[in-house]
Formats: sequence, C-alpha cells, structure tokens
Amino acid sequence: MKVAEALANQLDRLRGRFLIAGGLGVLGLAVAFSVHPGHFFRSYLLSYLFFLSITVGSLAILMLHHMVGGGWGFVIRRILEAVTRTFPLVGVLFIPLLFGLPELFEWARPEAVAQDELLQLKQPYLNVPFFIGRAALYFALWIAWAYILNLRSVQQDRTGDPGLTRQLQLISGPGILLMGATITFSSIDWAMSLEPHWFSTIYGLIFLESYGLAALAFAVLCLRWLRPYEPLAKIVQPKHFHDLGNLLLAFVMLWAYLNFSQYLIVWSGNLPEEIPWYLSRTHGGWEYLAIFLIVFHFALPFALLLSRSNKQRARVLGLLAGALLLLRIADLFFLIVPGIDHHAGFNVQWTDPVAFLGLGGLWLAVLCHKLKDRALLPINDPRLREAFGERMVEHG
Repeated sequence: MKVAEALANQLDRLRGRFLIAGGLGVLGLAVAFSVHPGHFFRSYLLSYLFFLSITVGSLAILMLHHMVGGGWGFVIRRILEAVTRTFPLVGVLFIPLLFGLPELFEWARPEAVAQDELLQLKQPYLNVPFFIGRAALYFALWIAWAYILNLRSVQQDRTGDPGLTRQLQLISGPGILLMGATITFSSIDWAMSLEPHWFSTIYGLIFLESYGLAALAFAVLCLRWLRPYEPLAKIVQPKHFHDLGNLLLAFVMLWAYLNFSQYLIVWSGNLPEEIPWYLSRTHGGWEYLAIFLIVFHFALPFALLLSRSNKQRARVLGLLAGALLLLRIADLFFLIVPGIDHHAGFNVQWTDPVAFLGLGGLWLAVLCHKLKDRALLPINDPRLREAFGERMVEHG
C-alpha cells in the first residue's frame, strides 16, 4: 500500500529537484578531484559521515521503537524505515573513500608507518585490507538488519499477523547491541584513526549518541513536512511532538555530557598522547567553533526544549530539529577536519558545500522514492490502536 496521490506527486517533484542538485554536486566533486584530491577527500568524508549518521541512526531508533512501542514511534516509523532502505546507496557511496585512504589516513602511508614506532604497533589493526574488510562487515550487518525489519513490517501490513510484532522485537533486541558495537568500531576506523596517536574510550559513545540525534532530528523535520497528509493529518497530535521533543532534549543533554566527560578525563589525565587532540581544536580559530557549539548545540536548544509549548508546536519543533541537523554538520567539522588538515587552522573549502550538495542530493532523491512505497502508518500493527486510542482510523 502506497502513499496518497497528492503526496506521491509532491515526492516526485522533490526527487527531480534533488537529482538535479545531486548531479551538479557530483560534477563539482569531479572538478575538485582533478584540481585538489586532498580537499576532495576531506569534504567527501565529512559529508558522507553526516548522511551515514542519519541512515545508521534511523536503524537504531527504529529498533528502539520496536522494543518499546509508543505513539511517538508509530508517527515516524515509516520515515525511519524509508531512510534505512537507502543503505545500498550509502554503501556504494563509501567506495570513493577507499581510493583516498593515503590522503586521509597517516597509517595508510607505508613511508609514515616505517618512521613511526606507534603506527607499527597498531599496524595489525590499522592496515588497508583489514580496514576494507571491517567496512564490508559493518555494511553487511546494517543492510541485513534493515532488510529483515522492513520485510517483517511489510508482511505485517499484508497479513496482520500479531506474531510478527514479537518477531520484530526479537530481531531488534540483539540489533541494538549490534548497533552499539558497529557504530563504535566504525567511528574508530573512519574518524578517530585520522589521528592514530590519539585515543578515547568515550569516542564511540559520542558517535553513537550523535547518530541517534541526527536521525531523530531528521525524522522530526520530515514529520513536520508530512503532517498535513493523510492519515497523519488525523493521527498526529501535539503530544506526539511533545514526546519527540523530550527525546531530542535527552539527546542534546547526552551530547553535552559525553563531550564534557571526554574533555574532563583527557585534561585531568594530562597525558601527552591525549592532550594534543584538544590543543589543535583550541587554536587557529577552532576555539570559536567550540564556543559556538557549546552555545548553539547545547545551551540554546536545552533552554528551548525545556518549554512544553515549544515541544508541542510542530512548527517550532521542526525549526529546532532543522537547526540541530545543521549543528550536527558543524560538530562533525570540529571532530574531523583538524585531524586531516593538521595545524592549518579553521578553514572552509569550496569543496565542502559541493560535497554536501552532491551526496545530499542523491541521498534525498532516493529517500523520496522510498517514501512513496508504503502508507505513512503501519497498517496492521496490533499496538497501533492502543497507541492512538479513539483517534485510530481505518486507512488505505
């Protein structure tokens, strides 16, 4: 069962625009690769990790919904499922990064490894074949879990078998543990190893939390746009946005807690292997970005999301979600770029917005196509009527 014709037409129009934007971005990236490969791979990695975070985070939030239920999960479930069905594209988009490993990672350059004893000690883990093998494993697991969850959801729509709800829970339980492990190791591989002399035991948790925050903010933004269409128009209430706002508040607080904890542990330890990571991010203009993130990624959203009225107003919460998505880009910029452009100071290259235009256009075009495939609510989930009570309506 698919979405209404009016929404399908709107999604088709958006898909065409996103394809044009993505095509222009890809042309710009091709020029960037021929002119300055270093800038190309830096910008590509940054934008890729952003759209990966929404995709992987959506899978994690989807499994959380299957475990706990609740109206907040049902109103964004189809959005999350559609996002997870973009995993094949996300996997393909990872391939260009494999050609830039020596540009991005010090441990992928044999001459650097030969002169560095620490890199030689880490070589059994940080080497190109094992790196590629781990990446293939991450994507295989993510795609498999997303495929199974989507398949069972479609079967539930068709048959109404209440046993499928239990199956979705049984799949999601170990899946959440799997997400914790794969996000942790992939963040170490694709981000932390940009600076292989540095390490943090909290780094994986920071990425796990940021993936969830990006996915939830994106889902809220999509829900705000889809709300006028049936059946969401008769189902979605201010209380659902309130619940989603509470979740956003929790993620914002957790982001601040984890980042402050890492800073406190590293600074109090006063170890020469750890402190340089922060020193490079408190000089050359990076200190202003750090202050910007503290104020606008935590303090201001925290204050605004404390308000019950802000969380219940779809327009306000949608604006906050959109702002948090933009701030996720700034946070990734703070985490990633100093590890690539060592001692270069804060800088934005023209390739950065071009990479977001190219990858984002392609990803959003595929997402628009996936959103057309199914109705905006799971039809025969036995928990649906319980979640919405008397407001539950039959829809086709």
